[in-house]
Amino acid sequence: MGPENQSSVSEFLLLGLPMRPGQQRGFFTLFLGMYLTTVLGNLLIILLIKLDSRLHTPMYFFLSHLALTDMSLSSVTVLKMLTNMQTQNSFISYPECISQVYFYILFCCIDNFLLAVMAYDRYVAICFPLHYTAILREGLCVLLVAGSWILSCGSALLHTLLLVRLSFCVNNTISHFFCELTVLLKLSCSDISLNELVIFTEGGLFSILPLFIILGSYVRIGSIILRVPSTKGLYKAFSTCGSHVFVVSLYYGTVASVYFFSSSWDSKDITASVMYTVVTPMLNPFIYSLRNRDIKQALEMCVRRVSMQSGAQ
Repeated sequence: MGPENQSSVSEFLLLGLPMRPGQQRGFFTLFLGMYLTTVLGNLLIILLIKLDSRLHTPMYFFLSHLALTDMSLSSVTVLKMLTNMQTQNSFISYPECISQVYFYILFCCIDNFLLAVMAYDRYVAICFPLHYTAILREGLCVLLVAGSWILSCGSALLHTLLLVRLSFCVNNTISHFFCELTVLLKLSCSDISLNELVIFTEGGLFSILPLFIILGSYVRIGSIILRVPSTKGLYKAFSTCGSHVFVVSLYYGTVASVYFFSSSWDSKDITASVMYTVVTPMLNPFIYSLRNRDIKQALEMCVRRVSMQSGAQ
């Protein structure tokens, strides 16, 4: 292996969030609370779906995987940031940084694919209600989730392998709170044209394709509803798709608003990252539990069961 393929740095310095030293304790408490809420909320969703047989349907099967992905995505970035705040040590080793890049891309891609799969699930539920179980049979659901994981693993591995071939010679300061691919490319003293080409082609395709599937599914749903407009039909569509629409709007809308209204590109990157790695994974369990009757009933049943067991003891 030639010297151009070897990194001359053993660690990177993460500058973290743009804040004053006196604000660090407040930010640590805030993000720790948000992270714990994310983990507990998504674990609760997974547990309820596992325990309640009424939730053993394609929609909740996909939702359980989305909850797992949201929890993992937040853990990849927030845990290291919280550790750095607590220990006052902002350095991250080269292998740890590369691993963070891989898992961040992996879980972001899976999130995108799962949102698209869930949109297709809602499309089938509204447009083909009588054939719902026949179309979304167990084998197809497993295949859709497995395909999302395989494609995401391939995408993350491709970007990571292209990253490790680069050399980082002088500057090891990352103006972010985690190792983000595009930020690392700016620090490289190697030719990054191939990396940029892959980001714009493969990365763009894997980002835009799920969005097109989501939009196409809801355009089709809207056309079906408007064809025979009725209060009952609108209520059914809203109750069936409401939670997913909120999640999709939150996921894509917050990022879009950040890039439209923020003045600094560095500020845009950091704020957008906070939105879809911290805020969105934290709010998703609340959106699905507050707007979903099945989840609320499963939660009430679980609470009653625990209360009865406690009373019996």
